Amino acid sequence: MSTLTDPRSVVIRYVEAVRDGDADVIRDSFAEDATWDYPGDLPVSRVWQGRDAIVNDFLGGMGPAFVPGTMEIALVSTVAEGDRVVAEWTARATTVHGNRYDNRCLGIYTVRDGRITSVIEYADTHHVARTLFPDHAGSRPTGGA
Repeated sequence: MSTLTDPRSVVIRYVEAVRDGDADVIRDSFAEDATWDYPGDLPVSRVWQGRDAIVNDFLGGMGPAFVPGTMEIALVSTVAEGDRVVAEWTARATTVHGNRYDNRCLGIYTVRDGRITSVIEYADTHHVARTLFPDHAGSRPTGGA
């Protein structure tokens, strides 16, 4: 169980756990009723409801899209005000489709009582579609020469 309550420290601890593959800390970082909003038109775009859905289905569901051992997460910066933290990170990996995933992401986290209660994540969804979901209709170029 986490003893951290400072919102910025909670988010940094979470991002470092993702970087390090520490499943226990990842799970411990979220409130049971947390939400994660991943906007866009991708198979994973929706509001994920609850810690189990976030950790097992959303985060855990993305893992098989990458070649094991190739994921590199680097925290770029954080800005905190009250219970909200904005974190910017880079994510790089090789996908199982042979593509190079290289994205810069931004998450707006709300932290209460030492747990993440909500996240809204922004990323280059066109890049996500092209590299992780090449068969998804939204990932194909349209029109133009």
